Amino acid sequence: MTDAERTLDAAAGRLAELGPIEAALILGSGLGALADQVEEARALPYAELPGFPVSTAPGHAGRFVVGRLHGRRVALMQGRLHLYEGWSAAQIALPVRLLRRMGARTLVITNAAGALNPDLKPGAPMLIADHLNFTGSNPLTGPNDERIGPRFPDMSRAYDPELRALARAAAAEAGEPLAEGVYAGVAGPSLETSAERRFLRMAGGDAVGMSTVVEAIAANHCGMRVAAISAITNAADGGPDQQPDTIEEVLANAAVAGEKIGRILARLIPALP
Repeated sequence: MTDAERTLDAAAGRLAELGPIEAALILGSGLGALADQVEEARALPYAELPGFPVSTAPGHAGRFVVGRLHGRRVALMQGRLHLYEGWSAAQIALPVRLLRRMGARTLVITNAAGALNPDLKPGAPMLIADHLNFTGSNPLTGPNDERIGPRFPDMSRAYDPELRALARAAAAEAGEPLAEGVYAGVAGPSLETSAERRFLRMAGGDAVGMSTVVEAIAANHCGMRVAAISAITNAADGGPDQQPDTIEEVLANAAVAGEKIGRILARLIPALP
């Protein structure tokens, strides 16, 4: 048994004490307040799981929260892991695989992202239709465990079309405009140069961020259906009027978009298959 398998088994044993789940959510920068809405909540910090990676990013509490949200039994990752923290793609995949082992068949991912597309404005949500992996990493690199998933998983429908349709319907019901676009994932932690932003836009990206793609690959690999929504936090088109970005601005706009995403999720979660 590998170290990763031992860590996964130990963590699964601890989380099993919190009860079964139907769906899972990953909460990105500035979006952790959704965990406060969980009823009958039980929390378990990542640090209490032996060998488990611990989140160090600003605004990430670093714990699992299990309970009832909008009528469904869910597990939330209140804070995620990033490549820029020094974790490997395989380590970032670990909590996704853990959530699947707990019984989750659906994964809803949220993140904070910069707007490559000038039509996207800070404080708005964007439904992810597809992604571009510019991180240079893949969680499936190395030996494959067929008990988790196939060697060559299909990623042509990485963000489930049915779930995206449900998200659009939920946004309409909530009265929240919801753009849809392609998410470009980069490793970070430095924000992109203006030239990189223009390149990512030419490559087909609408928003750019430092998370999500590794988690989405891992989730598809282990048979989970994925939906993802970005909180647009800053203008990042790399044009002549590009302004410097600050983490304070990012977190402030993430909170604004997070309230909108919360209203969408209030309609989406009860409708999940």
